Amino acid sequence: MAARWAVTAASDLLAVAAELVDIPSESGQEADLVRHLERRLVDAPWLELTRVGDNLVARTSLGRTRRLVLAGHTDTVPAHADANAGARVDGDRLSGLGATDMKGGLAVLVQLARTVAEPAVDLTFVFYAREEVAAARSGLVELIGARPDLLAGDAALLGEPTSAGLEAGCQGTLRMRITLAGRRAHTARPWMGHNAVHRAGPVIGAVAADEARRPVLDGCEFREAMQVVAIEGGVAANVVPDQVVLTVNHRFAPDRSAAQAEAHVRQVIDPWLEPGDLVEVVDVAAGARPATSHPLIRTLVERNGLAVEAKLGWTDVARFAELGVPAANFGPGDPTLAHTAGEFVTGAELERVFAALDDLVRQGVDGPGAP
Repeated sequence: MAARWAVTAASDLLAVAAELVDIPSESGQEADLVRHLERRLVDAPWLELTRVGDNLVARTSLGRTRRLVLAGHTDTVPAHADANAGARVDGDRLSGLGATDMKGGLAVLVQLARTVAEPAVDLTFVFYAREEVAAARSGLVELIGARPDLLAGDAALLGEPTSAGLEAGCQGTLRMRITLAGRRAHTARPWMGHNAVHRAGPVIGAVAADEARRPVLDGCEFREAMQVVAIEGGVAANVVPDQVVLTVNHRFAPDRSAAQAEAHVRQVIDPWLEPGDLVEVVDVAAGARPATSHPLIRTLVERNGLAVEAKLGWTDVARFAELGVPAANFGPGDPTLAHTAGEFVTGAELERVFAALDDLVRQGVDGPGAP
């Protein structure tokens, strides 16, 4: 696809997003896309650019009383077997790997960075790598470790797909590995052993029967979930198995800490555990409470009549919350299409998100001339 970068009209956003989709950037391979973004931003004199690895930060320093962070990840999941890589534009619809998650959002952020030279609030644009993989590889974690000062702000908005509504906060996520012990025996004499795979049944049943909480926080209903997502076991067709391993994933509302979420899972499974069993936390990330009362986020919602819902998945809103920066998710694209072969974003949705953010950064909280 020929380069067709636009610098002014919101109506060109679909072309901008298509150009980004055409640059492959699977996790760990974002360098070409980051160089492309850097080339497009370097000629905006109001922006100070900083590279940290494959992460790019662009900031204004105009002395405003508030600073808004606008952030998005540059990576995608791998392409699907039916080859959804590459941009395909059909009328108002852009399809292709990353169109929904989240090159549509990136197009909005880049267009804002290039076109708003005199914002009412200082702006920090954060384009970070490796969000779709393990937290240890996250580009945002890399930035937090190397240059946390670049992430400072009064509030943050992540361009994750939200169908142009606001998704507040996010749930936490916990992954636990449960190893149930047994004793081997010949299947002709099973009474001489202890079948670990059979032991898994009551544990799976207890997890499945757990009554999910649905707490409402700041008007947003969260919905917890606990699932057994993997099971490993078995020795041979004629051997009573002496071990089975279950992996449990628990999504917990942000009114619970990670420790409280772990305690709840243990409470569910403890009645079925025996001496010799092992329970390990493999991965955990706390959630974030809604930040809809922050002036910048509240203004965005009220001026545009945005629908506000709880974010049931986990996003980097939680990392900003840990830094003391209230944050929310706001971007184009249907989140249920993320990571699917048929993901797409529409020009109309790109323009709605751009218009709302453009108004916020140009007018600020109190209107023209106010910070």
